[in-house]
Amino acid sequence: MADMGMFHALGQSDDPNDPNRVAPPNFRPQPAPPPQGYQQAGSSAYAPPQQQQPMYGAPQKYGAPPPSTSPYGQAPSPYGAPPPSTSPYQPQQQANPYGPPPGQQYGAPDMGGLTQQMGGMDLMTQQVGNVSKTRKKGRAYHQLDQASAPEPSQFPPYTPNVGDNLQQGFLHQSQQQPGMSPGMQQGQFPMQAAPQFMPHQMADPAAFNARVGEAPGGGRGGNGVDPLSVPSIPKARDVATQYFRSTYFPTLGRHLPPDATSDFIAQDQGNASPRFCRLTLNSVPATGELLGLTHLPLALLIQPFAKQKIEEEPIPVLDFGEMGPPRCRRCRTYINPFMQFVQGGTKFQCNMCLFPNNEVPNEYYAAVDMHNVRVDRDQRPELTRGTVEFVVPKEYWVKKDGNPHFGDGKGGYAMRYLFLIDCTESALNRGSMEAVVAGIKESLYGETAYEDVAEGEVSEDGTKRRLPEGCKIGICTFDKEVHFYNLNPALDQAQMVVMPDIEEPFVPFETGLFVDPYEARSVIEHLLDNLPSLFVHVKSGEPALFPALTVAKQALEATGGKIICSLSTLPTWGPNRLALREDSKLYNTDKEKTLFKTGNAAWRTLAGKMVESGIGCDFFMTPAAYIDLATVGHVSATTGGETFFYPNFVKERDSKKLIAELSHTFHRETGYQALMKVRCSNGLQVTAYHGNFLQTGAASSDVEFGVIDEDKTLAVMFSHDGKLDPKVDAHFQSAVLYTTKSGERRVRCSNIVAGVVDQARDVVRWADQDAILGVLAREAASRMLERPLKDIRGALIEKCIEILASYRKNAATTGSPPGQLILPESLKEFSLYVLALIKSRAFRGGNVTSDLRVQAMRMLKSMSAPELQLYLYPRIIPIHNMADTDGFAEPTGHLKLPAAMRASFAFVEEGGVYLCDNGQFFILWIHSQVSPNLLIDLFGPEFESPKQLDPLLNELPVLETHLNAQVRNIIQYLASIRGSRKLSVQLARQGLDGAEYEFAAALAEDRNNEEKSYTDWLVHVHKFVQLEMTGQRKDTGMGVSSVADFAAAGGMGGNTGLQGLRGNYW
Repeated sequence: MADMGMFHALGQSDDPNDPNRVAPPNFRPQPAPPPQGYQQAGSSAYAPPQQQQPMYGAPQKYGAPPPSTSPYGQAPSPYGAPPPSTSPYQPQQQANPYGPPPGQQYGAPDMGGLTQQMGGMDLMTQQVGNVSKTRKKGRAYHQLDQASAPEPSQFPPYTPNVGDNLQQGFLHQSQQQPGMSPGMQQGQFPMQAAPQFMPHQMADPAAFNARVGEAPGGGRGGNGVDPLSVPSIPKARDVATQYFRSTYFPTLGRHLPPDATSDFIAQDQGNASPRFCRLTLNSVPATGELLGLTHLPLALLIQPFAKQKIEEEPIPVLDFGEMGPPRCRRCRTYINPFMQFVQGGTKFQCNMCLFPNNEVPNEYYAAVDMHNVRVDRDQRPELTRGTVEFVVPKEYWVKKDGNPHFGDGKGGYAMRYLFLIDCTESALNRGSMEAVVAGIKESLYGETAYEDVAEGEVSEDGTKRRLPEGCKIGICTFDKEVHFYNLNPALDQAQMVVMPDIEEPFVPFETGLFVDPYEARSVIEHLLDNLPSLFVHVKSGEPALFPALTVAKQALEATGGKIICSLSTLPTWGPNRLALREDSKLYNTDKEKTLFKTGNAAWRTLAGKMVESGIGCDFFMTPAAYIDLATVGHVSATTGGETFFYPNFVKERDSKKLIAELSHTFHRETGYQALMKVRCSNGLQVTAYHGNFLQTGAASSDVEFGVIDEDKTLAVMFSHDGKLDPKVDAHFQSAVLYTTKSGERRVRCSNIVAGVVDQARDVVRWADQDAILGVLAREAASRMLERPLKDIRGALIEKCIEILASYRKNAATTGSPPGQLILPESLKEFSLYVLALIKSRAFRGGNVTSDLRVQAMRMLKSMSAPELQLYLYPRIIPIHNMADTDGFAEPTGHLKLPAAMRASFAFVEEGGVYLCDNGQFFILWIHSQVSPNLLIDLFGPEFESPKQLDPLLNELPVLETHLNAQVRNIIQYLASIRGSRKLSVQLARQGLDGAEYEFAAALAEDRNNEEKSYTDWLVHVHKFVQLEMTGQRKDTGMGVSSVADFAAAGGMGGNTGLQGLRGNYW
């Protein structure tokens, strides 16, 4: 592959897309190694990148994890373990070899080389370089122009994400071309695909001249920075993953938390695992002035019900009876490993407020040794584990009308589920109702409804059901009316009861509405099998969603529970009906934020009442056009639920994903009737919460959830209200009071401890990049209802500059040349993540429908750290050049993954095939010049061309080929580590499928989504850091950021005068 600078240089005057250039007569690209298994004669082997030490300081070995049985030890097909490569296809000499140049590595960045490049740049002057006459390969531009100049009513000649500008909703009616995916006319993703998306295609003169920001350059990028020298996220991930596959992470060790995507195994030593809690600053500043000096947020990222790995010890559940767990009398902190016992063990001192006179109950007393350590400490999980659960006494049981609600004797009722199914004409015609019904059947009686019994348990068939005893389900459907179903197991079949009064809806009966799904299995299965056919001849086009949710709340009001609701079109019937609010004229204006707000106050009131009753709601939306997600989705966001969004739903392609996600949301660990409170040490105070929940008081008041599950994360912000003592650690404790699925009231406590420092360099050294990114994303998403998007983008840029400039001034090593770019070791990839966040669908420029922005906004507010990292910078795995052992189990039992590719089209090889996983979708991108042999090995002997593949394919076939087994194993592994979004393969064939635009937008290092490339971004950030260092950035009091102005004016890399303006970034 040619120098990456050829694809990114904004300053290159010799461009392969320039129609006026003269190509050298005998140009031939540098030969590159072919994919593994499809080698060319005489090609050299590709050298794998060298391993480097991870960025976690000087880690110590704490023993290897116990051997585990890997699902990849035996391939699913009969051929078993990876055999030597014996491809029946003879190597062929190809005219256009593809791949990286021999010896080229996608390795970790050389920061020394980067600083030399930055140091040698004159950032205040125009760069001048020699015009290169060497022909280069296609540039990393993903949208090229039509052959003719645009008219005013058409798109501009070079428009990124042209599909986002479409005003006709999600569907674009056009003539279907033979061999093309339906996504080309009915987008597989909510944006229009362009057949001429070919990176190597020539641009016409209008498109070439319309580009801005070009300057002459040489072999490097036009900005003078070698793209291979900048920090690499894929390499950092691979190194961290490889390291923690053989090493535990000790939670009390002096280490930075592992990379969020490293799939680590935590050893709980009294400090909560990073799966549950991540502190942005693991060395807390002693004063607020020091915290302000670093410009870093002090916050806690909490995922209280995060799913653990099998190798980790389960969270202990402790029952102290009517006494309840010991707590501090002053601040009500729960007992934890950092409380100190004094006066012979009769009293304990709180680690939060330092109150020393807490009496130890007689039932809890134990003697202490000479170090004031209880002799029974090792037998007390609450004194040795960072995360524990306490069964609460009756005073914390659910109360109805001021009285304790005993339920079944554990403090509450077992979980009740109500399936609310859209049966309108749109749901029937598009097949979404059939998919939802299949998802319910899978959840109740499919393979995912059962799990293997643990060792020592007894079962007739070796399995047990995942749904706890006592849980009940109900089924309702709705169109212009609401239909209830009596599922009493004594009946031969379910009885339908229609409730036509939608003005004042009510529950028509109680007995038989909620039943045990296994006692009434025959009745439920018969109803689900016949449900779609019941409404074939009674089609209604308008759903009455608000009355349906109102009556569902009434049905669950006494017990609490969860609503799982499907919706396929805008609810335009009944009281509090919704109307079309979308107005494309508001895009990119200050009034665009009005589209993100809930349009009807009654929906906000309904959501609040649901939380008060302990009810949560999940939506499965399959719209073909605008559905007012800002209003409808507000119910799920406020109650702690989730919205699963399938724009342009196609039954054959999307049903598998919907079924898997519905089953996951039904079975994942969930609590309801929940309340969260976070406590911190004296000298600190909670200032705000960010996430999806209900908060009725001030920004620092406790938050409530109708339901809270294992995939939900929120951020808690702290500030100083005094000075901390550097000799005393800072402590934090989160407590979630909730009801389990089985109906037991518990409180889950997670404890975090961090040292206190008085030096800025120590603060930055122990900063957690993943936690900081999660806090910034949530804070920015929370402002979307208040500020224009351009202000939020400018604020993120300003924050990035302030952090890097502050580190350069206050924490960097002295003696560094002033022109060098100095990045903190702990925040090496932070600037790239900020760029990716600005490019995300929630904040990026351009025309994006409000439904898509709101969905992205609410996902950002609830995503876990691993999900957010992948969402911003996806994992891209090349599968055309894998080694024979890739995709199979290593001797340790772990799956061997090939090295991930950097998210830039400059690293894409001709004829390559790539897996792109961003945690939300899973794309299989296929180059137009792919080898027929590869397609045969991957899809079967009948497929020799990408056009022959089924565009609605959602999984790979099972073949007895080495490549097919490798790819299926990799997909199976990636599916096992995903969050709430389940994995379904989506084809993106170059020039054929609409999903290709989603792949192009995922390339975060390229110039796309109306933002700069990675190297250009670093240069411009460095310019402003230099201005900050020289004191030329002044506060004008105008509330305008020069960076925001620059981004708005320069757009995709334009250059404007640097005015040195600075403003408030919120």
